[in-house]
Amino acid sequence: GADGIRGDVIKYFHRRIDSGTGVIYPVDLASGDEILLRTSPEEESPGHVEDPVVTKTKKISSMDMEALSEAVSCCRRCALSESRTNTVFGDGNPKARIVFVGEAPGRDEDLQGVPFVGRAGKLLDKMLAAVGFSREDVYIANLLKCRPPNNRDPLEEEVMECEAYLERQIELIDPIVICALGRVAAQNLLKTRASLKAMREGIHYYNDTRLIITYHPAALLRNPNWKRPAWEDLKLLRKMYDEETGEAAD
Repeated sequence: GADGIRGDVIKYFHRRIDSGTGVIYPVDLASGDEILLRTSPEEESPGHVEDPVVTKTKKISSMDMEALSEAVSCCRRCALSESRTNTVFGDGNPKARIVFVGEAPGRDEDLQGVPFVGRAGKLLDKMLAAVGFSREDVYIANLLKCRPPNNRDPLEEEVMECEAYLERQIELIDPIVICALGRVAAQNLLKTRASLKAMREGIHYYNDTRLIITYHPAALLRNPNWKRPAWEDLKLLRKMYDEETGEAAD
């Protein structure tokens, strides 16, 4: 039971007290539920860790989209929850055949709670339109649901804490193909350190779903010369979609 688990993992928390920060430790139960053991350091006594509080939650892998969105909105799994304005769950058609995945929300996304709404988002809309899609036809999400400070790259531990949300989103949507936007998203989805150039050269798999990679729209704004190869990526994406669905762009 919870009391037994509390005793088993207390040593884990005490190994972390030197950092003076709170710790959240998820533990899966045989019932399919999850408990979160939380510690809260006292500001006046750095390094002190209170007795863990046990909170029972539904396991992410069994959530529907509504429950998943609610879980993200109140997530405290990493330190980004302290600096965010809004969580950014996703946008588009939850029954879409194509899912786009970026790395993390930026300033505009953090303010509005919607992915890809700034300059890069406007370019993404144009890229979609060029191959016959709108936002209502696809689904757009990010590796992280909260904005990293100063738009830095996601940290490994942040991705580890957040990736179960994205994995469940993709499982629920069940797309034909995933399109990773940029090097950071692609490397984390594929668990590789390969270059963007190398990753763009083939079709990959995320779990059992085909995945292709193109440039992040923000990179295209900085380097317009990459728009031509990005166009080739989008044409491949449209071709894969058409082959699977029997549809074609007007």
